Amino acid sequence: MNDTLSSANATAVAAKKKLSSSFFKKGVIVGILSGMSYGLYSAFMTLGMANGVWADWYGVNTAALSGFVITYMLGALGSALNDTISALWCIGIAAFKGKLGDFFRTLKTKPGRMMIFAALLGGPIASTAYVVALQMAGSIIIPITALCPAIGAIMARILFKQKLTPRMMLGIAICFIATLMIGSTSMSADAPEGLLLGICIAFICAFGWGLEGCVAGYGTSMIDYEIGITIRQSTSGLSNLIILVPIMAMLAGNISLAPSLIVQAVTSGPAIIWFVVSGFFAVFAYSLWYKGNSMCGAALGMACNGAYSFWGPFFCWMVLGVFAGQEGWAIPPIAWMAAIVMALGIWIIAMNPLDLFRRKEA
Repeated sequence: MNDTLSSANATAVAAKKKLSSSFFKKGVIVGILSGMSYGLYSAFMTLGMANGVWADWYGVNTAALSGFVITYMLGALGSALNDTISALWCIGIAAFKGKLGDFFRTLKTKPGRMMIFAALLGGPIASTAYVVALQMAGSIIIPITALCPAIGAIMARILFKQKLTPRMMLGIAICFIATLMIGSTSMSADAPEGLLLGICIAFICAFGWGLEGCVAGYGTSMIDYEIGITIRQSTSGLSNLIILVPIMAMLAGNISLAPSLIVQAVTSGPAIIWFVVSGFFAVFAYSLWYKGNSMCGAALGMACNGAYSFWGPFFCWMVLGVFAGQEGWAIPPIAWMAAIVMALGIWIIAMNPLDLFRRKEA
């Protein structure tokens, strides 16, 4: 009898380990897909900002707009359009799954308010900085924005007194070495105009997303990841569209410029179709990150997602350089190396690589 019970227990334990291992591996795959989705959203958003009325704004009709509007306001508008369309995708998916009521109920809770605050940190400022940097310097800035986990770890230490281990400090050092590798490309004689400024603006994005990650960690641990991403994208899109873009217009000295540019952007068919695609991938860039974290742990999920430091430049090169035939999207070899080094640094920050072997042995 005892032998039978022991055998049954051993079988149950083995089955549980197999199920846990399968769940963990699926979480890793989900985390990697989130990084790939991030690269795709970046590429298609940039493609949208190169077609239709955007081509006129950045091209033949450049003289009609001031340098401030072209550099900063259009960046804010591109970010607003992408996140607003992404929010519509999120709301549609939530409605299809019968979660729309949960979305409105969660808005009234403390975790929901924390998500709104986190989105305000990462949306209007960080997302706009990302788009501006991408337009100024190209996909070379993407690995720099991937510094957000490293900056998040530092901010968590400062704000929440979380432990910063020697392993994490090593990972942070590796990330900053990769950043110096990327920065070295701006020192060459053939570096495009605006590259250095674009790299500097990318640091603003990394700081904003790192701070957002610190604050959002509380909210996302208590609510459904699909509801969390719906709150995040809705807050980011609307705050960009109805607050930041008009503020940019005021700074440009013409408040009426905001509704005029918004209407033109929304009604530009050749461009808006690519924003619909980029908004779709933005949903999964963030939601799969949340889901991957819940399946394989926040540390490993963050590391898998951080691989967008490679996927971003790769898909920008594929979509914009190869598919669209645009020049200037080829990545210098040192930048490819830096992207891989950055991904390694993020991995080390997030987890001890030896844990993978220990998990396998267990």
